[in-house]
Amino acid sequence: MFFRMVRGTFKRQWKKMLMIALTVALGASIATAMLNIMLDVGDKINEELKTYGSNITVVPQSEAVISSLYDVEGGDAQAEYLPEEKIGELLTIFWANNITDFSPETDVTVALNGEEVRLVGTWFNHHLEFVKKGTTYQRDTGIINLRSWWDVEQGEWLNEQASQAENAAMVGAALAKRQSISAGDTLTVSAGGKSETLHVVGVYESGDDEDNGIYTTLPAAQRLTGSDGLFKKIEVSAITSPEDELAVKAARNPSLLSGDEYDLWYCTAYVSSICFQIQEAIPEASATAVRQIADSEGKILEKTELLMSLITLLSLLGATLGISNLVTSGVMERSQELALLKAVGAKNGQVTVLVLTEIMLTSIFGAAVGYFMGYAFAQIIGQTVFAASIEMSGMAAFLVAVLIIAVTLVGSIPAIRTLLRLRPSEVLHGGH
Repeated sequence: MFFRMVRGTFKRQWKKMLMIALTVALGASIATAMLNIMLDVGDKINEELKTYGSNITVVPQSEAVISSLYDVEGGDAQAEYLPEEKIGELLTIFWANNITDFSPETDVTVALNGEEVRLVGTWFNHHLEFVKKGTTYQRDTGIINLRSWWDVEQGEWLNEQASQAENAAMVGAALAKRQSISAGDTLTVSAGGKSETLHVVGVYESGDDEDNGIYTTLPAAQRLTGSDGLFKKIEVSAITSPEDELAVKAARNPSLLSGDEYDLWYCTAYVSSICFQIQEAIPEASATAVRQIADSEGKILEKTELLMSLITLLSLLGATLGISNLVTSGVMERSQELALLKAVGAKNGQVTVLVLTEIMLTSIFGAAVGYFMGYAFAQIIGQTVFAASIEMSGMAAFLVAVLIIAVTLVGSIPAIRTLLRLRPSEVLHGGH
């Protein structure tokens, strides 16, 4: 009898029920899209920001101390170095998979046609193999990814795998313009009584001071500085989690953390914990976060998540108001039917359960449709903004289900109050 009455309601008021289902579907679709993006957007934003450079710098400890005490960078004469064989240790830390790219650097001021120019030796598209305790670690890395925003105006990127690449170089656009340098030219640079002949394979534009410099291979810079097998610093690009109170506390002094706090911090991809692990792997090095980038990542992520939350809240609020109006009007239209049920002995609780069952079944249908619509919206947003698909989260599905139930119940409150106030004698005799 109960389900026959429910089926009868759907037959008689199918247009009203369809509108309720559509309202729920729209709210569920927006909530599904926003929640899935919000749960997945952290990594997507971090990956997007990684295209704009490194967020961790690794230098020798002694140079870090000097820079900290005197707020200066060591000059060429007093330069400290790290052994090149230590670079592979980056691949052994707990968060190694979060390190997307890295490249060692050795810079030196050279003379070029009577002008002092900064020359940087680094990796471009280097294949690194590192063996430790019988395990082989491999990674393709270099500044081609760390400087992805560079515009190569002439020629091409330096390819370390090409023959005679060791003496190849790329020249900044500003320097190339001043000295009329083009791709294919040969340059002779000198520093400290040593000289190198470099073949220009490309001219790049970076949009900053790097346009006044020269980038070449690490061995070429090592020969000029007499530092074979050594380098000055490593630029590291890592996917990190936004900083919170625990990360800030740990950044001051990890030894002040309790055991549980330390484990949580160490096993979370905070920039401070990644720096700490790098220093564990390379004890003679100091790893520090590039604060402008690290802080920007956290702020951008927080603002993005806040925007997503507000959109979700507003969509659910709109769905609540829509359900409230539709259900209340439906109860008013059925007032005689519901009053008759009360008149023949149905209690308020029984009639309320009947109405709520009808609304919940409609909402479940609408939520299911809305979930798949939200999946489509999430993928469109992911491809448009991040050029990547959005992973659908089970947690998001659970949250959407809970929120839709809450929205349906809250939206039904005015209708239930109206239902409880129905007096059979007044309604059936035309007094209502």
